[in-house]
Amino acid sequence: MSTHKLTGQQIADLDLGAWANLVGGLQTRIRTRDFATGLQVLNAIGAAAEEMNHHPDLDLRYSRIDVRLSSHDAGGITERDVQLARRIGDIAAAAGAELDRAGLSRVELGLDTPDGRALAPFWAAVLDVDHVPGEGWNDVTDPNGVHPLIWFQASGSEEPRQRWHPDVWVEADEVQPRIDAAVAAGGRLVSDDQAPRFWVLADAEDNRVCLCTWQDRG
Repeated sequence: MSTHKLTGQQIADLDLGAWANLVGGLQTRIRTRDFATGLQVLNAIGAAAEEMNHHPDLDLRYSRIDVRLSSHDAGGITERDVQLARRIGDIAAAAGAELDRAGLSRVELGLDTPDGRALAPFWAAVLDVDHVPGEGWNDVTDPNGVHPLIWFQASGSEEPRQRWHPDVWVEADEVQPRIDAAVAAGGRLVSDDQAPRFWVLADAEDNRVCLCTWQDRG
């Protein structure tokens, strides 16, 4: 099976229904009737994953299972993830459970700074996670997938300035409802200049957040 990373448009064209494409992974939420059903579905997914030798991230709660699929060796979503996503859909349906991507999002934290390379080791140390430096960028990432990724956005040193901002990754059809809800809650749309890659919003005190999607990212 191909390990070639799929583009966002290729994934959208597959019409995977209740699976969201969020920051290099497919995500869904399986709505189970109770914990026992959740365990049944979880065990069936585990057996399928072992059979395929391709293992998802699973988070079991009383009435749901959150699932994330990604091919780490390819740095994104491949045909293996698509095949396992379809298999998981069949498993859930057989158990009378439903897949749902409404409201799903993935949060990253951006720190605006003139010198991210100097600050990244501190945040990696205090969170006990990994600092992953690259050419022109720095990430602080949790290998266990518990803490959100921290990235560092180059900025000037002028004051006052906002230091932290969240990036909230959603599917494209989630963007406008969230903008509408944010504006109704007292916020404002600051900029859509980079849409559909991201939109910038702010609350009543001008604390900013970006709504991000896979669109226009290759």
